[in-house]
Amino acid sequence: MIRPRSHSPALGYFRWAFIVTALGLLLGVWLGWQSTGTFSGTMTVFFICAVLAVLEISLSFDNAIVNANKLKDMTPAWQHRFLTWGIIIAVFGMRIVFPLLIVVIAANIGPIDAVILAAVRPEEYARIMNDAHLPIAAFGGTFLMMVGLTYFFDQEKDVHWIAWLERKMARFATIKGIEIALVLSVILAFSTLLEAEHVHTFVYASIYGLLTFLIVEVVGGLLDASQQTMSAAAKGGFGAFLYLEVLDASFSFDGVIGAFALTQNLFIIAIGLGIGAMYVRSMTVMLVEKGTLNEFRYLEHGAFYAILILSVVMYFQTLIHIPEVITGLGGAGLIGLSLWSSIRHNRRDAEAREDQPHARFRVEA
Repeated sequence: MIRPRSHSPALGYFRWAFIVTALGLLLGVWLGWQSTGTFSGTMTVFFICAVLAVLEISLSFDNAIVNANKLKDMTPAWQHRFLTWGIIIAVFGMRIVFPLLIVVIAANIGPIDAVILAAVRPEEYARIMNDAHLPIAAFGGTFLMMVGLTYFFDQEKDVHWIAWLERKMARFATIKGIEIALVLSVILAFSTLLEAEHVHTFVYASIYGLLTFLIVEVVGGLLDASQQTMSAAAKGGFGAFLYLEVLDASFSFDGVIGAFALTQNLFIIAIGLGIGAMYVRSMTVMLVEKGTLNEFRYLEHGAFYAILILSVVMYFQTLIHIPEVITGLGGAGLIGLSLWSSIRHNRRDAEAREDQPHARFRVEA
């Protein structure tokens, strides 16, 4: 259960993340020694695990903010389920099972054979994963683009960061299906840039990404509509839980595929990205408990702009390679700008409130 407005020190929220970091890096050292038998090889594996963890954290700032935005409206029971079962799915499902599942489907082999392939022939395993990058990028990019556009195309949204743009988007939100039309237009535009043999795969994967988003929205809407007949523990919970799990999966696509640029070892990737996933959980809890999203009014905007940019980057990655470091720094930069804008707004607001009593005093005198 998440308690709002906690006064706990910020570092306290990262206790379990620090513990997992220590255990993960120790496991990386052991794995490096077992696989190389040399000090330099061991340190190389240790370094790669650390870099992957930092990369995952940098890519996940916006993920944590969006998680917190959805989580704060969930019931305590479903909050607890997401922060326990949800994080298990995120760490083990997306960072270990998902890459194995891709190889199982692409190579038409069994799960055990996929694990053996990852351990014995990591270069072949990495090749299969890289070959699957196009449909993964198309699916994840489409889902994330719908997430970002749905946030801005909201006629009830009255807080705007980039006002001239967001006011127009909120006004156009009255047009039904405008987000879907925009996404389909982007899909068609990118499909014209791809080589002929890749167009079919790209379009199909994108449509599946769009369909997945709509199914999640429908499930959430049905649960909200029927909440009068649901148990208290399930009200407004399962739909949000499902949404967050699919969202986390979409965020993870880029990190999992990009990790193969640093190492072809599935187990090293699992350690590094697993460490990063724990920080996402810790950041999510801290944002909700400390009421950070309410305190910094533009922080959500920065996160959703970062999501939109990430979705476009994933589309461009079907054409050219874009280093994941650039993606991570871009998202972190946008969130940093939104935080800075929020602090400036709070400062101006505080100064205005301080001036009001003095103005009233002068009028009365």
